[in-house]
Amino acid sequence: MNTSTKAGELACLATELRISIIDMLTEAKSGHPGGSLSAIDLMTALWFHEMRGVDSPSHLKADRDHFVLSKGHGVPALYACLAKKGFIPKDELMTLRKTGSRLQGHPDRVRLPIVEASTGSLGQGLSVAQGMAMGLKLDGKKSMVYCMIGDGEIQEGQIWECAMSAAKFKLSNLVAILDNNGGQIDGPCDQVMPIEPLNDKWRAFGWHVIDINGHDMTSILGALKEARTLHDGGEEKPIMILARTVKGKGVSFMEHPTAWHGVTPKPEEAARAKEELNKLLATQSGGQHA
Repeated sequence: MNTSTKAGELACLATELRISIIDMLTEAKSGHPGGSLSAIDLMTALWFHEMRGVDSPSHLKADRDHFVLSKGHGVPALYACLAKKGFIPKDELMTLRKTGSRLQGHPDRVRLPIVEASTGSLGQGLSVAQGMAMGLKLDGKKSMVYCMIGDGEIQEGQIWECAMSAAKFKLSNLVAILDNNGGQIDGPCDQVMPIEPLNDKWRAFGWHVIDINGHDMTSILGALKEARTLHDGGEEKPIMILARTVKGKGVSFMEHPTAWHGVTPKPEEAARAKEELNKLLATQSGGQHA
């Protein structure tokens, strides 16, 4: 299958998963739509194309690639991927954030072991991913560790401690993916605590930086391929995929406003969002979506 065809299929799948995100957040009446919708294209490319050894629950390999969602509030996107792959039942998505559910508002490895780390205290997940990458390197394994971080999250000092040490230990098997959607709970990142120039900062810390449109599936696939090629080819730098994204991507009235960081849609808003997404899906797939 050529890259263009694969990118088209994954874009359709990402739209389908956006609908699942809207459904579970509307049912839960709490959660984070903005950052879940901005991250889903990247997660779709990872879970349904790039990551090795995670094909199905019955074929979860010991030498698989690993994923850590450091920006844990975006976990509805991860749950949507896990349900689509069969790691959790699809109807379990409707238990998001409910008492006794495995699907907590932030990833909980105790309740749901397929989750690689319990995250949500921002700044910590990248350090967890670094430790995993170091262990794999020491064991001589070729597995990759992917860690998604948020742009508000990188205002945390622990992120930059990891940025220094991951470069020191030459962890080319560590790929950080920055969901750079420009917003955080208190407002635009550049007003709360400016973080640019991101390219220059990560390069100065010794990382190989790949700057992309985080909603263009062809660009995402190209970046992931480049990261693996660099690692397999003997690169000695950790890799940063700087993904320029849009908060609330895919739902017109949710795109950009930071108000949608942690506010879920009302039923009428959810219906409007799903109508938009179903129309987009019909266009992407060239047919009608029931």
